[in-house]
Parts: sequence; structure tokens; C-alpha cells
Amino acid sequence: MTSFRQQIAEALGPDMPPRTRVLEIGDGALPSCFDVTGLTLASIEAAAAELGDLLGAAQVTLNRRHALMWFDMTLRPTGWELPGAWDPIAGNYPAADGWIRLHTNAPRHRAAAQSVLGCTPDREAVAQSVRDWEKDALETAVVAAGGAAGAMRGLADWARHPQGRAVAAEPLVAWTHKGDAAGDLRLNGLRVLDLTRVLAGPVATRFLAGFGANVLRIDPPDWTEPGVEPEVTLGKRCAGLDLTLPTDRVRFETLLRSADVLVHGYRPDALERLGFGAERRQSLAPAAIEVTLNAYGWTGPWAGRRGFDSVVQMSCGLAAEAMRQADADRPVALPVQALDHATGYLMAAAVLRAVRVRNGRRQVLSARLSLARAAHLLVSAGLHGPSAPMPPETDADLAPESEATGWGPARRIAFPVEVDGRMPTWRHAAGPLRRSAAVWET
Repeated sequence: MTSFRQQIAEALGPDMPPRTRVLEIGDGALPSCFDVTGLTLASIEAAAAELGDLLGAAQVTLNRRHALMWFDMTLRPTGWELPGAWDPIAGNYPAADGWIRLHTNAPRHRAAAQSVLGCTPDREAVAQSVRDWEKDALETAVVAAGGAAGAMRGLADWARHPQGRAVAAEPLVAWTHKGDAAGDLRLNGLRVLDLTRVLAGPVATRFLAGFGANVLRIDPPDWTEPGVEPEVTLGKRCAGLDLTLPTDRVRFETLLRSADVLVHGYRPDALERLGFGAERRQSLAPAAIEVTLNAYGWTGPWAGRRGFDSVVQMSCGLAAEAMRQADADRPVALPVQALDHATGYLMAAAVLRAVRVRNGRRQVLSARLSLARAAHLLVSAGLHGPSAPMPPETDADLAPESEATGWGPARRIAFPVEVDGRMPTWRHAAGPLRRSAAVWET
């Protein structure tokens, strides 16, 4: 069976493979019937190796324990509390013929689920309403209303599903040659325009920001998800634009023209509807590297479907198989949102590889990834034996410095990657969305 590392190396392409060898230190594992630990380490290692080559590093180290911890929440507040990661009605519910997950963290996704269920935003009321639906019918109705939901399917069900077959046939990283450009790019000061929300895209741009990139995150006026903002905003300037307004569209075009990299998580045709389809983006920024993701892949009937890690786990059979292996009476999630985080580090690796290819061969590349394809990669390794739990977190796991976040002081888990003994440097502490002007930092 091909290892994660080999599959990732093949996906990143034969052009200019990294020479850097990443030294793994420490120990630890995540408990799962799937090899979540292996996927974690292989994805971060890929980004670290690309980083080492771009920077010409003599040594790159990866702390195994801290890598596993960075696949979860990393901030530890001092004298204040983080908001909950989940909306009160988000979660798994038994339907008339099985289980379904409702993802309601975004206000408009919660409103979509409520409009279909016709009940108050109370967990018991939602549960009672869900019981009257068949899971596939409810999934279809919520998605059609503009929400996000995933009926639980088994691994074999997903393998037979038209979308499951489409995703299995896609590459892990789909590359396109956009054109050619002169001049070298350096990671220090690399202008990265970040149009992603949660969680994979922000993981990618957070990694880049920690090692020198100038990341500007743009959110629409109505997007909020307080439970994860302390994770997704670290190292970045965060601005807001409404792309339906003429003045904000002009500002966005100015930013895109001057960007070195565009990272976005819009579904197929979403930017087209805003007037910023592939042809328009190419005309505005022909030399910009573009790396993008979606939930369910880029071909097949669900290519345009909204989705998130926890929902994709239900769709792709991960939750059902873990439930079966644990002999549980309800869906069992992966121990961390591994699809999001692994895809995020693979996106960071793709950006760094594309920078090296542009510098070495003057070619401008774009890359597409998806959460469902990361799930296929995880499943391809087969079932995994039980792992001993990691020892509890201690103060030694935290970075020594305090972080002055936008909500109060905090400590953070030490970052797992060091380059020539240097940890990442975060130019900006985590803070609320839309707190900065939509201009590049000088």
C-alpha cells in the first residue's frame, strides 16, 4: 500500500521535488480506527519540506507531539474564556432512517436549517423535527435552502455514490499551468490574498504567515464564527469587503492585481456569480499563483455543494465506520478535524512548490484540492490499530511568550516546525475579523 508521504509527493508533482529532509522528533499518536496520526505528520512534513527548500534551510525539524496538537485548538486564554466552537444546534441527529449532521455555525446556514425544519433554534425542538424526516431527504432540503448538512453513509455507500466515484478519480492536487512570469518571489513579504473562511484555507495561510508571508484576509460583512477566529486569524491582517458594492469591487481588484498568491475556498461558479470568474481573475492577475479548495471535489454532481470537515466525515463513511468499529450507538468523529488541517497544510505545500516552480522555471501554476479527496486519501490507508493516548498537556507544550490577542492575553501551543532552529514569527496576534483596512501592509 502506498504511504501517505509517497502519495503526497506524487500529488505535488515531479517538478522540483524538495531536497530538504525533515527531522521528526518526539512522540505521540491520536486515537482512531483510521491513521489520522500518519496523515497529520505527512501533511505537515510536506509543507515543512517545501518551506525548507524555498528558504535554503540546513535543517528543518518537526515535533510530532506538537504537530498532533496543532490539528486542534491551540490557544490557551489567560483570565478569559474562548467561545464555544459549535453553534448550540449544530451536531448529529437521528432521522427516521439513520443519522444526519447539521452544520449551523454560520448564521445563514442556521437560518437555512431552521427554514426547512420549521422549528425554534432549540436543540430538543430540532431533534424532534429531524426525527420526522428521512436523512437523505432532509440533507437535500437543507442544501437546497442554502445550508450545510450531511447524511451518514457507510464507506461502501460512498464508494458507490456518484460523488464518491468522482472524487476517487480526482488527483489529490490538481495542477494547472496558468502562464509564465518573470522575476523571483520571496516568502518574506509574499503577498497572499486570503479569501478562505474555515478551516483548511486559514490553516494554509497561517503557516505561510508564520514564516514571512504578508497575508491579508478578506471577509464579507456578514461572516462570523467566533469559536474559531482565534485560530484562523493568527499572523494575518483581517479586512472586510462587500463584493456587491462598486467601491469594494474596485478595492478588491486593486488588491488582486498586486497579489503574488490568491487562496480561496469558493465553490465552483461562486466567484463567477460575483463577476470574478477564472477569466476575469486571469486578466487582473496573470502572474498570481492560485490555490483553492472546496468540500466535495471539483467534478461530479456535488462539486458545488457546501460542506465542512464534520459534514464530509458523515458523507464519506468515516463517521459510520468509526461508529461500527467502536460498537457505538451514534456517529463517531475523527479525534480532530483532520480533513481540514491536512488539506490546509497540503495547500501551503502547494503554494510553496508553486513559488519554487515560478522562480526556477518562470511558470505560474494554480492548484485545486478538496476535503473529500483528503478523506479518500485517509481511507486508502485502511483501518488502523488502537493507539495509546498522548500524555496530558503540560506547560512545557506552550510557547514561552504571551500572545496579546484581540480578546485578551493567551499562551499558544508551541508550533511544531522549526527552520534552522527558528520558530515562526507571527506579525499579528489573533483578533476579530474585519479589524484592518483592506490594504497591503508596508
